[in-house]
Amino acid sequence: MGYSDADGADRGGKTGSGRMSSESQQNQDRRERLRKLALETVDLNKDPYFMRNHLGTYECKLCLTIHSNEGNYLAHTQGKRHQTNIARRSARDAYEAQQASAMPGHVAKQQRKTVKIGRPGYRVTKQRDPATGQRSLLFLIDYPEIDEGLQPRHRFMSAYEQKVEPVDRKFQYILVAAEPYETIAFKVPNREIDTAADKFFTNWDRDSLTFTLQLHFKDKKANEMPPPPP
Repeated sequence: MGYSDADGADRGGKTGSGRMSSESQQNQDRRERLRKLALETVDLNKDPYFMRNHLGTYECKLCLTIHSNEGNYLAHTQGKRHQTNIARRSARDAYEAQQASAMPGHVAKQQRKTVKIGRPGYRVTKQRDPATGQRSLLFLIDYPEIDEGLQPRHRFMSAYEQKVEPVDRKFQYILVAAEPYETIAFKVPNREIDTAADKFFTNWDRDSLTFTLQLHFKDKKANEMPPPPP
């Protein structure tokens, strides 16, 4: 009995396509099991390459990748790229240590210790952009005794990184550091920061020795901002 071209198309599917689909599903299931296991057993606070940025996403500082949640980051750490980079970093560190110890008259490098002289003076001003209605914060921090050749550095820290207060995911922290002063932290709402050039900027005035940082929140419905630290 003959059959039409359509019948032939139905019967003549590619061999092995079902097996490939099955293997792909198995790999996906395996990655999901590893991700769930890692979420239950891995303490991300002890991972030197894990960082939560001010946009609320997660970064791998080793591979320079960005991840939408902790589960995706943990799945990344089980992958070939991350494991390869860890192996390369370990090999490089071992090589550099061997080279350093082989140098004649080698003396172990000692970490510089600086005597802290207390907290710097600062002023925090709450503002609102009249055009957009965005809430903003302006930080002015004075460093009259800063070490020569240095300038202040800042970074954002999530509530999960700090160990001073109970974790409150509604807030994040801005850390500002400059030797020989103590590092100071400002507690601000954990909302997305507007990173446009005219909405977020820093400046170090070498004449007045004042560090300026201004930021705008993208969310216009920001709650009342907490007072600056004592």
